[in-house]
Amino acid sequence: MTRPRQAHRSLAHRDREASRSEMRQDPRPDPRQDSARDRAGASPGRRGEKPAPSLTSSRGLDAFTFFVANLQTGFGPFVAVYFTSQSWTQSDIGLVLTIGGLFSLFGQVPGGAFVDWVTSKRFVAALSVAVIGLSAAGLALFPTFLIVALSMAAHSIASCTLTPAIAAISLGLVGHAGLGERLGRNARFSSIGNALAAAGMGACGYYLSSEAVFYVTAALALPTLAALWFVRASEIDLVRPQAPEGERAPGGWESLKLVVTNRALLCFAACITLFFVSNAAMLPLVGSVLTVRASHTATILIAACIMAPQLVMALIAPAVGRAAQAYGRRPLLILGFAALPIRGLLFAYTDAPELLVAVQVFDGISAAVLGVMVPLVVADCTRGTGRFNMALGAVGTAMGLGAAASTTLSGYMADHFGSHAAFVGLSAVAFLALILVVAIMPETRRAQAR
Repeated sequence: MTRPRQAHRSLAHRDREASRSEMRQDPRPDPRQDSARDRAGASPGRRGEKPAPSLTSSRGLDAFTFFVANLQTGFGPFVAVYFTSQSWTQSDIGLVLTIGGLFSLFGQVPGGAFVDWVTSKRFVAALSVAVIGLSAAGLALFPTFLIVALSMAAHSIASCTLTPAIAAISLGLVGHAGLGERLGRNARFSSIGNALAAAGMGACGYYLSSEAVFYVTAALALPTLAALWFVRASEIDLVRPQAPEGERAPGGWESLKLVVTNRALLCFAACITLFFVSNAAMLPLVGSVLTVRASHTATILIAACIMAPQLVMALIAPAVGRAAQAYGRRPLLILGFAALPIRGLLFAYTDAPELLVAVQVFDGISAAVLGVMVPLVVADCTRGTGRFNMALGAVGTAMGLGAAASTTLSGYMADHFGSHAAFVGLSAVAFLALILVVAIMPETRRAQAR
């Protein structure tokens, strides 16, 4: 009689063990889940990393960056052409452009802080796109000074939130481990969008009318919003302040202090300011030189000078992002900064107008590196603070201040010493920026968890 009771107890014990084991979570990866992720376009990451986004969200963000570049191209050189065709004076044109520039310069930090504060980054991006589309419609329908000034201000404010919103969506989709490659894809599709939009809108302005450019720009808001809809909100993680295990996460002022006192971020801002002091005025200076040396073909050559860096950027930007993840940020930054003084010296000592276009390849290298490195380094420096977008806006303000100083400095040197001396002077500033990167800029990439 004892044996049946023992067998009964043994069976009950096994049942309890089985129920407890079923409640435990198996830490080993399920190969069926891995294969399903592979079929969906997401690769299984290492433990602790964010899973790759779905193919739908990834392609949606590709299309969104492409159409945003199309949308923003309409507010480039076509604005001055349109106002001139409306018989505006140069002083009025300069005033409305200055209004837009001031809002763009001083709105970047508040715009980035607003993106940090809002939970839904997709909502901020959609709202910014809608405002830009309405601004373009306002320019086309009501070309009065008041409406134009308000439209330019609204466009600048919306741009100050749209750029960090795209960066925040990218970070939320792929995490820090995959951000470099994602930013490379963003740069590729943005450069393709810029090139195609410049050609298409130029054709619209030539064959239709100058205001047709802004009707097309307003209409482009619709496919831009449609592309954003494909980016799934459920896959965008919210980046919040973090702390080591067992410690309290930094609050508002504490996280702000972590950003303001971050040595790597301050060094990067100083380097990028000097870079733009040298870089911003080079292409306008090349335009002046081409107009003097080859007046009949100057327009075509300038267009080629604009297109060449975009093509180079589209080709190499994803490779730059992958290299930054594999080898670190600092080697890529040195490469991007080194291309600028070489470009300036080649401009100074090149006489053939056609060769000036070939020199613009170096601009494509710098643009590809900085297009990826600026948001990537800022994301590294602000990791765990929840202030990524505000810091990105601060670096953008530094870039704007450097660009504003660049045109004044190059104009003074060109008027008093000639274009050759202006190129040499800008190259000297670029070389100083390169020395600063080599001397003080630390590596910001964190070692990946095994």
